Amino acid sequence: MNALSRLFYKYRRFAKMIKLFLMISGPGIIVMVADNDAGGITTYTATGAAYGYGLLWFLVLLGPVAYFIQEMTVRLGAVTKRGHAEAIFDAFGPFWGWFSLLDLVLTDWLTLVTEFIGMTAALSIFHIQPWITVLIVCTVMGIMILRGRYWTWEKIAIFFCALNLVYVPAAFIVHPSISDIINQGFIPHFPGGFTGQLFFFLMANIGTTIAPWMVFFQQSSVVDKGLQEKDIPWGKLDTAVGSLFTILIAVFCVVVTATLLKGVQIESAAQAATILMGQSRYLGTLLAIGLFNAGFLGAICISLASSWAFGEVFGWAHSLNHKIREAPWFYAFYFFMIITAGCVVLIPGAPLVQITLFVQVIATTLLPAALVFLILLLNDETLMGKFKNTLFQNIVNVVIVGAIIVLSTLYSISALFPNLFV
Repeated sequence: MNALSRLFYKYRRFAKMIKLFLMISGPGIIVMVADNDAGGITTYTATGAAYGYGLLWFLVLLGPVAYFIQEMTVRLGAVTKRGHAEAIFDAFGPFWGWFSLLDLVLTDWLTLVTEFIGMTAALSIFHIQPWITVLIVCTVMGIMILRGRYWTWEKIAIFFCALNLVYVPAAFIVHPSISDIINQGFIPHFPGGFTGQLFFFLMANIGTTIAPWMVFFQQSSVVDKGLQEKDIPWGKLDTAVGSLFTILIAVFCVVVTATLLKGVQIESAAQAATILMGQSRYLGTLLAIGLFNAGFLGAICISLASSWAFGEVFGWAHSLNHKIREAPWFYAFYFFMIITAGCVVLIPGAPLVQITLFVQVIATTLLPAALVFLILLLNDETLMGKFKNTLFQNIVNVVIVGAIIVLSTLYSISALFPNLFV
C-alpha cells in the first residue's frame, strides 16, 4: 500500500509539473519555431541543394547558440517587467535606444517582406494569385490580434508551430542514407573550402536561426504573458524545447533537399517544392504547405515584435489584452507593418529571391549590436540581482558575438577580394 501511495504521489507530482509547464510555456517555443520562417526555409533549402548534408553540423551548433541568447530575454523580461526596447532606453539613454529601435524596425520590416514572399510563392504553386494571398493573410492576422487576449493569440500561434513539423515526415518519405548523413553531415568541415559563397550561406543560416527580432519578441511576450521571477526555470525550459524543435526542423528540411536536389540550382523553397511536385505530388504539397505556414508563423511574430517595441518606447498601451479602442496606436502600427510589407511582393519585377537571401545576411550583420545591449543589461546587478549572468554565461555569449563579428568581417573581405579564400 505504501508503494502504491508513493507511486500515486509521484504521478500527481509529475502531472502537476506537466500542467505547470504547459501553462507557462509558449514564448520560447513560438519564437524558436517561428524563426524557421519563410526566409529560413528558403535558406535551408538552398543550403541542402548547394552543399548536401555538408553543413548539418553547423546547424546543430546553432541550437545551443540560439538557446543561450534567448534564455537571457526570459530572465530580463521576468525580472524587469519591461520589453527590450524600453529596457535599452532606460539603461543607455535615447541615442542608443533609438539606434536599437530603428535597427529592429529595419530588419523586422525587411524580414516581414520575406514572409510574404514565401507565402505568396507557396500558394502560387496552387495557382492562387499573390494579391489574394496578401489579402487573406492580412485579414487572418488582423482577426488573431483583435480578439483582445494574449492567451488566444498564443494558442493559435502554437497550432501553427505544430504545422511547422511537416518537414519531419517529408524527410522520411525521401528515404535518405543514414550513414551518409552521419559521415557527411555531422563531421565538422567546410565543403568546397573557404569561399565567398560559403561565408554567405554560413551567415544566412546564422541570420535565420538568431535574429534581432527574436530578442525583442520573446522579452515582450514574457512581459505580456505576465511571467514572474519564480517562472524563470520553466521559461528557460520552454526556450530549450523551442531551440530543439527549430534545429530539428532545419535539419530535416536540409535532408529533404540534400537527398533529392543536391547540385540543382535552387533559388527558393517554392522552386524546390515545384520541382519535387514532379517526383511526388504528396511530397511537393507538404513542402509548399510548410513554406506557407513558416511564412505565416514568422509574420505574426515579427509584426508583433515591432509593435510591442514602439508601444514601449512611446508609452502607448501595447498589450494584446487591450481592445483596439484601448491601444489604437499599437494596432495601427501593427497593420502598417503588415500591409506595407505585403504590398512589396505585389510590385512587378521585384527581385524577391535575392531579397529573401540577403535579408538573412543583413540580420546577421546587425545582430551583434542587439546582443551587446542584451549582455550589458544582463550584467547589471542593480537591475537583475541574483538573475544576472554568470561567468560561464558571459564567456559563452561573448564567444557567440565574437564569432558572428568574425564571420561578418570574413564575408565582407571575401566580397571585396573574391579570390582570397579560393
